[in-house]
Amino acid sequence: MRTARSRDRYRSPLKNSMLALFTAGCATLAVTSCSSASDDPKASPTPSAAQPTKSADPTETAKKDAVTTYQAYWKEVEKLYADRSGKDTKLKQYAASAALKNVESDAKNTHDQNRIHTGDVTVGNPTVTDLDLNGKTPRATLSSCLDVSRWKVVDAKTKKPLSLPSNRLTKYVIQSEVERWPGGWRVIRDEPQGKRC
Repeated sequence: MRTARSRDRYRSPLKNSMLALFTAGCATLAVTSCSSASDDPKASPTPSAAQPTKSADPTETAKKDAVTTYQAYWKEVEKLYADRSGKDTKLKQYAASAALKNVESDAKNTHDQNRIHTGDVTVGNPTVTDLDLNGKTPRATLSSCLDVSRWKVVDAKTKKPLSLPSNRLTKYVIQSEVERWPGGWRVIRDEPQGKRC
């Protein structure tokens, strides 16, 4: 069976010119019956090239950055409680003010009792509940479900788990405040709400 191109070799130059004009006309008018005349995939533009790029929404960007900072903050808290020397933590990159003071003080108290924490903390469903980007210091309030059930208190030397009250909350609502400082977002307040989640 001959293709359209092989048949074209046997037509007269005039017929070939007329066929070319007809094919071009079909492509221009996008007539369905003529669409098979062009097999070139480059002829149709890609959808992404035709759509303009949208700039990021500053509100959504701020929310994402605040949540990312809060999650990173808890990873550094884990490191601080697990290491009595406190050398491997970058907590000050993610925390300041009361949040930083409280964590450092509590970790020191824990370490002074020859205890460390092992395992991890899960920050569940961190949600920005309030956002103010117009103030002198942009600020976000977050609500999360903190799960500390896999965060174990152990003896620093023996690594044996210590017994803790059986009625303690291991999954609870925590409310946090995050501010955008010149060096980036910082957790400045982190308060458990005493409610299960």
